[in-house]
Amino acid sequence: RFSLLLLNLEEYYFEQHTANHIINKGCRDERKFRGSLKICSKSIIFEPDDSIQPIIKIPLRDCISIKAPEDHEAKNPFTPDTSGGISVVCSQVFLIKERNIIAPYKTVRGRTEHLFQLDVAGKVGDVVQTLHQLYRASCLDKMGDQAAMITAILQSRLARTSFDKNRFQSISETLHMECKAEMVTPLVTNPGHVCVTDANLYFQPLNGYPKPVVQITLQNVRRIYKRRHGLMPLGLEVFCTEDDLCSDIYLKFYNDQDRDELYFLIATYLENHIAEHTAESYMLQWQRGHISNYQYLLHLNNLADRSCNDLSQYPVFPWIIADYSSSVLDLTKPETFRDLSKPIGALNKERLERLLTRYQEMPEPKFMYGSHYSSPGYVLFYLVRVAPEYMLCLQNGKFDHADRMFNSLAETWKNCLDGATDFKELIPEFYENDSSFLVNSLKLDLGKRQGGKMVEDVELPPWASGPDDFLRKSQEALESQYVSEHLHEWIDLIFGCKQKGNEAVAAHNVFHPLTYEGGVDLNSIMDPNEKVALLTQILEFGQTPRQLFTIPHPRRIIPKLRSVSRASSHSVPLTESPVSPNEESFEDLTEESITLAWSNIAKLKLDEQYKIHKEAITGIAVTCSGSSVFTTSQDSTLKMFSKESKTIQRSVSFSNMALSSCLILPGDTTVISSSWDNHIYFYSIAFGRQQDVLMGHDDAVSKICWRDGRLYSASWDSTVKVWHCVPGETSSKKKHHFQLLAELEHDVSVNTIDLNAANTILASGTKEGTISVWDVTTATVLHQLTCHSGTVFDAAFSPDSRHLLSSGEDCCFKVIDVQTGMLISSVTAEEPQRCFKWDGNTILSGSQSGDLLIWDLLGGKVTERIKGHRGAVTSLWMNEQCNTVITGGEDKQIMFWKLQY
Repeated sequence: RFSLLLLNLEEYYFEQHTANHIINKGCRDERKFRGSLKICSKSIIFEPDDSIQPIIKIPLRDCISIKAPEDHEAKNPFTPDTSGGISVVCSQVFLIKERNIIAPYKTVRGRTEHLFQLDVAGKVGDVVQTLHQLYRASCLDKMGDQAAMITAILQSRLARTSFDKNRFQSISETLHMECKAEMVTPLVTNPGHVCVTDANLYFQPLNGYPKPVVQITLQNVRRIYKRRHGLMPLGLEVFCTEDDLCSDIYLKFYNDQDRDELYFLIATYLENHIAEHTAESYMLQWQRGHISNYQYLLHLNNLADRSCNDLSQYPVFPWIIADYSSSVLDLTKPETFRDLSKPIGALNKERLERLLTRYQEMPEPKFMYGSHYSSPGYVLFYLVRVAPEYMLCLQNGKFDHADRMFNSLAETWKNCLDGATDFKELIPEFYENDSSFLVNSLKLDLGKRQGGKMVEDVELPPWASGPDDFLRKSQEALESQYVSEHLHEWIDLIFGCKQKGNEAVAAHNVFHPLTYEGGVDLNSIMDPNEKVALLTQILEFGQTPRQLFTIPHPRRIIPKLRSVSRASSHSVPLTESPVSPNEESFEDLTEESITLAWSNIAKLKLDEQYKIHKEAITGIAVTCSGSSVFTTSQDSTLKMFSKESKTIQRSVSFSNMALSSCLILPGDTTVISSSWDNHIYFYSIAFGRQQDVLMGHDDAVSKICWRDGRLYSASWDSTVKVWHCVPGETSSKKKHHFQLLAELEHDVSVNTIDLNAANTILASGTKEGTISVWDVTTATVLHQLTCHSGTVFDAAFSPDSRHLLSSGEDCCFKVIDVQTGMLISSVTAEEPQRCFKWDGNTILSGSQSGDLLIWDLLGGKVTERIKGHRGAVTSLWMNEQCNTVITGGEDKQIMFWKLQY
């Protein structure tokens, strides 16, 4: 029956002794109750073995005297056989859980004496001395002085003890680290010793509660997070699951060095087992439909310091549904949903105007909302029916007034819209599967409302047939197409660029400055009383999550029915636009065959290989029929290879300088090659000769692209040029006519370029590792990021043009969100990847060593390695169906690869 929740906030439970509680000693109605006497930093608690009897809590500050009566004292109530007695006289006592019923505490005022007879009489002196020490601390006027004295007593106790190594799981375990810490659970912390070995993480509570040792096997750990606890960077939370809301242990250390060392030890152990997840990597998984909206919000909360073990930083979820009156919930109507682009406080225009008027008149520091959207009080408002003891702990043994309880969904939503000080969001439980928080299954007496009605179960909207149905429909709403299209707007407010600064002011999203990370530096406050008061205020008021994004969050990609991404089985399917069977088009079938090809890409088999050049191959182009393959090389030649006769049919040299890339114009009549001699050469396949030359650059041309009658050329002269080309006559008397449409200037040599599917956006990669994203229509740069250290080897848009992947000399793959310019993923390889193709999820890359590698981008790992060239893969061509691949390498060979399902 005892729990740490019977303690006050910021109170510690030190030790316990088996004892008898003697009532009316020496009288005819003397009674003796066996139980456990618990010594806490601010109170004495006696828990009787008989659950009918109440637990007795005596606040130390209400004690008049604490003593062990001596035998020679007059009126000694103890006889020799009752030695080991402690007498406590107090002015107030709390009776808790009488008849084992969770209810508000009963207060007994007036002078009473309590006699506790310890089983081990020899401990009386120590216990009385401890109680006198704690009594002196509780009588200090100022909270800061009280806290300082109790901390000193605690640290002294911890210093006198150490971790019991007999608790190790195995005698062969090697100790890596031992230190002092506290285990954090909602509202309370429990001090003890932490120990890390090569196999386990242990926590041994000083008081042996709730069990002598907590053990976490390192092999089972899946995630660890550093946490802010009480505004200080001292927390560490460990999860042995991938998606669970609750962790396996949350520890708070006494200094950040201990915390960081433990984090490093566990992280080093995990390095070989799991990839570290960042907000950006989860964003990529969410955008591509691999994790649900619920899972993504859970991961963002975790990364932003939100924890179920810390009620002042509990995970925050949005109100989604705005309709609590209809008999049917229609998820196809936008008006069913709350506007996710606005904070709760800005949803009601009239209320917002009143708040803004007050805000404008307010002296600095200004804030729009006097309360927060997440606080311990709000969390327990929702959870009181399943966590009543938490509310009693937070509110000094009382439940809230019956009319202020969580009585009805419609009522609570209306109050959030209209209430002068109510701006709360929801908690994850509203989108999970356990509906017990909506039902008073414990039969708690939560009071009577003004109309005389008792507070029972939460009143649900008409569209919900019961609590489980309410949660199921809430989940459907969270995963609906409307929410998928707008959730990024809410993320901007809570975790992103509209959380603070001018963007927050413009979005009407400004809370009290103390709620923000860095809003106050506790270390700079020297007065301990001021520090305690401020900390208490912040923890009770609520805290804003840590900011995860500083630029606008990209939207989710909502797929068409035919192109649902290969989501893992646990993700929630997105709402898709219906396509009737007879509308299935050729494009749909092509898309299906591409999806099939990429899901089997690991089955690429080498078909044939030919050595056709004298130096490394730099470019590959294939005619529509697939019969002729054109290649360029650093040996300065363009060669035409016949797939049927397996022979070189032509070999052309335009100059003595290396050629860098090639492409075939639509119609298969002309091949264009770029050269290190600054020129671009047009070669007529039909006439077998050079048809034209474009002297377009002042240094080597590194890469060319052709789209819709336009030629795009990248050069080491630090430019990318866009040309309009009017082809010459087939008689070849009339030359091509070239018109320079745009020049995109860079600071350094450009090594590679790619265009999106709509030909409106161009990406360029330089020799110094910069990726630039350009709007081709206006010739302006949209985003510029230093992605790589060293040359960018290759860059390509995903098929849906939402993301840009690049590979570099630094052995890294980087993914950029095209809309926002945010770097959202980074994967490190063992060696540079010189060229690649990808479908948005899977990458096929040609490596420096010559192998072909298949990557799971979201998992950040190689799933298949296929033996290929001797020397780097320098060029890679793939057909439109993605089932045929041709590679060229430093070994002067071309290799033909086929998918074999």
